[in-house]
Amino acid sequence: MKGFLPWLTVLAVVLLLGALRQRALATVVSLGWLAWCAWTWFRPTRRDSRPR
Repeated sequence: MKGFLPWLTVLAVVLLLGALRQRALATVVSLGWLAWCAWTWFRPTRRDSRPR
């Protein structure tokens, strides 16, 4: 459940903004979340600076 908390929070915010007729802001939040997820998934791996 702990892993789903950020997803559920963003979903609740987007649904709330849609209900309040703030669809442009809901779109921005959705696209920002999508960009964050893509960045954390595809970001370059950090290389270990210490030689072994």
